[in-house]
Amino acid sequence: MIKPIPVLEMTGVCKRYDSSGAEFGRTATPVLSNVNLSVSEGEFVAIVGFSGSGKTTLISLLAGLLESDTGGVLFRGKEIDGPGPERGVVFQSYSLMPWLSVAGNIALAVNQVASKDGRQVRRERVDHYIDMVGLSHARDRKPAELSGGMRQRVAVARALAMRPDVLLLDEPLSALDALTRARLQDELSSISQQENKTIILITNDVDEALLLADRVIALTPAPTATLGKQFKVTIPHPRDRAAMNHNDEFIASRAAITRHLLALSETRTHQAKQDSAAPNVIPFHRNQVNESARKLPKAVIDAGKSHVQSRYLQFSDLSKVYPTAHGDLTVVKGFDLTMDKGEFVTLIGHSGCGKSTVLSMAAGLNPISSGSVVLDGLHVKGAGTERAVVFQSPSLMPWLSAFDNVMLGVEQVYPNASPAERRDVVEYYLMRVGLMDSMQRLAQELSNGMQQRVGIARAFALSPKLLLLDEPFGMLDSLTRWELQDVLMDVWARTQVTTVCVTHDVDEAILLADRVVMMSNGPEARVGNVMSVDLPRPRSREELMAHRDYYAYREELLEFLEAYQGGANPPAEVLNAITAKRLDRQQHEALQLP
Repeated sequence: MIKPIPVLEMTGVCKRYDSSGAEFGRTATPVLSNVNLSVSEGEFVAIVGFSGSGKTTLISLLAGLLESDTGGVLFRGKEIDGPGPERGVVFQSYSLMPWLSVAGNIALAVNQVASKDGRQVRRERVDHYIDMVGLSHARDRKPAELSGGMRQRVAVARALAMRPDVLLLDEPLSALDALTRARLQDELSSISQQENKTIILITNDVDEALLLADRVIALTPAPTATLGKQFKVTIPHPRDRAAMNHNDEFIASRAAITRHLLALSETRTHQAKQDSAAPNVIPFHRNQVNESARKLPKAVIDAGKSHVQSRYLQFSDLSKVYPTAHGDLTVVKGFDLTMDKGEFVTLIGHSGCGKSTVLSMAAGLNPISSGSVVLDGLHVKGAGTERAVVFQSPSLMPWLSAFDNVMLGVEQVYPNASPAERRDVVEYYLMRVGLMDSMQRLAQELSNGMQQRVGIARAFALSPKLLLLDEPFGMLDSLTRWELQDVLMDVWARTQVTTVCVTHDVDEAILLADRVVMMSNGPEARVGNVMSVDLPRPRSREELMAHRDYYAYREELLEFLEAYQGGANPPAEVLNAITAKRLDRQQHEALQLP
């Protein structure tokens, strides 16, 4: 029997980039080494790897946008010599023509590959893919008038509209909200199955890989990254997100891939962690004052004391209204939540449901329309250093070092500390987030993950009464996000600061929280449901996946999001049934224990 020729094949591919050496002229930086890949007709392959390990270089080589130094890339047995319409590619960063509309950008591609079709046929093809990515309402808008996520949807639609033999996808859904991402995942799955389309997907989302792929391949860490261990996925299509939480193969594969990636992560060079004690300096708004603070003025010590433990943070009938040309728009209405001191709560819900609006009002960055936010017995009015915020982008001063970016806040919060004591505070928190050796590097020289570490260090260095996190890891790859979640949990465990974290990530919500607050859709968003997470601390990702209750919690959150999908407003009995299902599952699994 003759073995079929692979659709796409890489054999012994190596790639290096030249860079200028300080003393010896040009040097070669190895990126990929001895990459071998064979993809069959109609196969869906997902490749997961670390940030900076050469994933985009790999896709560029397959697309013919780069030439390998050694080895070759074959399409149906013939070596490629550049890009071609049979290989559609979508990168993480979109490349749209700014002077063309959404329809114009997609039509540009369709007209190139379907020039023999009639005008009406081509227009219908463009409209079909615009509708597929949910942009019919914006078909005549230019890229500058679109959000980042909407631009990425245009790039995905453009690649799909070309109907290539092979789709090469470099994290195309990473910038999208959870609802749009799920919709496009379903479309990719449908295209793969119905059209027998060959797809290679670069992703940092293990769930996305398992939802879509026939085979998951791990890319080893840089430098000289290569394709490593492979995981076959035989779960029948179509694969339902919530139902997969009951599928033994999904649970086992997810745990195996995650363990493998965590093991690869440990092989990377990490900055040494030192187990040192926190500096003995008390900020002027510290909640508890120890004996070493007696040197501070009595008024400062008294002001820093707090007798509040329960109801430490209260959101009472909180609402936010924005005036518009068509009347008032109520984004959040009647948001009620009470937190005890030291509690960690995550907010989850679909994009536009008002999560960040609630957070910004708690931070004092957005005026409250009605209701109140009370922290430690005082109404929140305007921003203050007793509330630290970490955004999706850390907003560092690029011309300052990591050390100086953290010191900016420390100088404001520790007015009675000596310069040496302030330095101790900064160095301690930079050490805790793994940046001791990089603290004098300029912020602009740091990777996105390292910059976010600085942002976390800066927030904790303020010793705040309340820590507010607005999707702090949303722009990072999964593996970097896992590392920073560990950093966050480690520092939080030492401080027990009261924390509210906005996230789209179901697993992140469970991993971090004492309670997960699920918000209804906007406008007039409110608390839809609250799920207490009764899992032991300290938590690790691997231990969490092995816990008998983990997938029950996960299923509840996924079903909650599904209940609100498409702007739905499910009745209380539907939400109560979802919670009851989780409780029944937990009770059943508890009875199975020996």
